[in-house]
Amino acid sequence: MRRLPGLLASGLMLVATGLWTFWGFMEMYYEGWGQPGLYPLIYLSVAGAFLAFWLLAEAWPRPGGWLIIVFGVLFTGWIFSMQLRRGAPTITGLLTWIPVTAMVVLVGALFVVEGRRRRRSGDRRGTAAHGWLRRNVRLLLPPGAFLAIGIVCTALNWHVFLRVDDGDRGTRLIRGNGVTLVWAPAGPGWAQSEGGIPGNLSWNAIALYGMEPVGFSEKPEREGRHATWEEMERYGLFRYLAADGVTLSQVPQDIWRMPTVDEIVRSLVRGGENAGCAFPEDLDRGRARCDRSPDKETPLWATDHPFIYMWAGQEHDSVAAYYVGYNGWVHHQPKSWENPRHGHRFVREPLPGEMP
Repeated sequence: MRRLPGLLASGLMLVATGLWTFWGFMEMYYEGWGQPGLYPLIYLSVAGAFLAFWLLAEAWPRPGGWLIIVFGVLFTGWIFSMQLRRGAPTITGLLTWIPVTAMVVLVGALFVVEGRRRRRSGDRRGTAAHGWLRRNVRLLLPPGAFLAIGIVCTALNWHVFLRVDDGDRGTRLIRGNGVTLVWAPAGPGWAQSEGGIPGNLSWNAIALYGMEPVGFSEKPEREGRHATWEEMERYGLFRYLAADGVTLSQVPQDIWRMPTVDEIVRSLVRGGENAGCAFPEDLDRGRARCDRSPDKETPLWATDHPFIYMWAGQEHDSVAAYYVGYNGWVHHQPKSWENPRHGHRFVREPLPGEMP
């Protein structure tokens, strides 16, 4: 019974570190793979922190336990502040996070108790008679669990190493599953934080570009309110994009437009070929039905650019609009949502001379 607190602490850290490791590797391969430099490793930062705390607590339970307690309190404060920034926290939201944040504090307290037990009993890492493996199992388990989960996640995401990227970020004629469209090149019509675009845009920012004052500045007339589909059609950024797909004009050109959910889905690719996807009209959200699982590949996507979700021109309701992920998932998000993973790409009908 005296060893129970230490065993519980190690078991709970195994669960917590394992879950964060699994999440980190899966998200790294899903969202971050292909980004320049060490950016993908950001997704493993939380798992790395838990791994470091776990190793420290196994080697020195008392100081490691107190450090985990402090981290748990700060983590709880950060989660609740994030809930407040997003609006009044709901009871469900609090109840969802409290078991996670409270568990971190509990684990720290258990390690503190384990440290006291070891100090009183003189038990550190066992005796020479126990053998090397038994003496060091506490320190081998954390990195071993991290590596094992990482290997499993890598095996589940092997396809990211085989993605097709022809390097062409220009205008592309893409023959889809029953649809053929010309897709805009990198720039204002294909958000890559270039060509005058201040980053990947929200649905609202795309829809209200042409409203006075024309541009990406604040729109006093629409402050605090979401854009509508009618405003997207009237003021949309795509109306001001010239034929070259790169130049923004001062007056509407009416050459490009936002793609629909169906057009994006039917243009999804895998292995450089169309993935044969379609989204049932009777579904509000969910995964498209595909002949083969689509991936983040050219000519529709860019493997080294951050956005993995593409805005569609359709709105779900007055607050949210639809988007499509590179893997065929269709969902909706608040129209005000903007982050590096949500982007847009305008389309137009092909001209007679562009058809092969």
